[in-house]
Amino acid sequence: MDAPEIVRTRADLRAQVAACKAGGARVGVVPTMGALHQGHLSLVRAAKEGADRVIVTLFVNPRQFDSASDLAAYPRTEADDARKLAPFGVDMLYAPRPEEIYPEGFATTVSVAGISEGLCGAYRPGHFDGVATVVAKLLIQTGADRAFFGEKDYQQLLLVRRLARDLDLPVEIVGCPTVREADGLALSSRNVRLSPEARVVASALAATLHRAATAISSDGAPVAATLSGAEAAILAAGFERVEYLELRRADDLAPADDLTAPCRLLAAAWLDGVRLIDNMPVPARHVRPPRPRAGRLRPTPPA
Repeated sequence: MDAPEIVRTRADLRAQVAACKAGGARVGVVPTMGALHQGHLSLVRAAKEGADRVIVTLFVNPRQFDSASDLAAYPRTEADDARKLAPFGVDMLYAPRPEEIYPEGFATTVSVAGISEGLCGAYRPGHFDGVATVVAKLLIQTGADRAFFGEKDYQQLLLVRRLARDLDLPVEIVGCPTVREADGLALSSRNVRLSPEARVVASALAATLHRAATAISSDGAPVAATLSGAEAAILAAGFERVEYLELRRADDLAPADDLTAPCRLLAAAWLDGVRLIDNMPVPARHVRPPRPRAGRLRPTPPA
């Protein structure tokens, strides 16, 4: 198959989407910042199965970077990305110029309270405002019926769901499982910035989270002590620092200290100057009520 058509402007995008919808097609969108890997391509597969027409967006959004150096270092590989999409029969690659997203005089910011606080939000000021703003624009511009996001960025996934719900956007937000390397490392565009030695160490993050999640959910290990031990294990493996390692409720990311509801174990840690994030599901643990103690039935005393 040929690489998808690259569309640069809102006008061309909307004209093509309108034609698709006039024919009754359901439109799916996969928002990306490019540097596509198998994690992104798994979202494209899901979109192809769940929609009639698929748009992949490619826009390196400056408003979600809290560091100028991180923005400058982010890989830009549009031609290679288009080639990677060719086998999937994607209908369009929407790669807008910055002025199509943020025209002169742009003065609006979308902010999602609650879900954006803590975790990555605590360490990346303004990041989720940038994410919410660009995602809202891309969902509106593409007119998507379904949008596909990976669970690796779990806080982002829940933020986008809340955004769509609160703004009455007529789009279903579909979460897709994290794709991992053979050693467990979650796929990320930033992984290519790791040195060969750091790449070997990087797998310890997922392995430690998996052990901790299993200890808490299956073995009944105490949460605080397990998280403290997991953080020490990540540092001992060679990571420079752990930003956070927390157990949160899976539905709203409220802090959790027990498993009365499904949870997520989420972490961010620095290795070789690269910030890696990951998370693991932690199922609810149902505690059976104690059985009544056996004993003799005593006759009811006469009235």
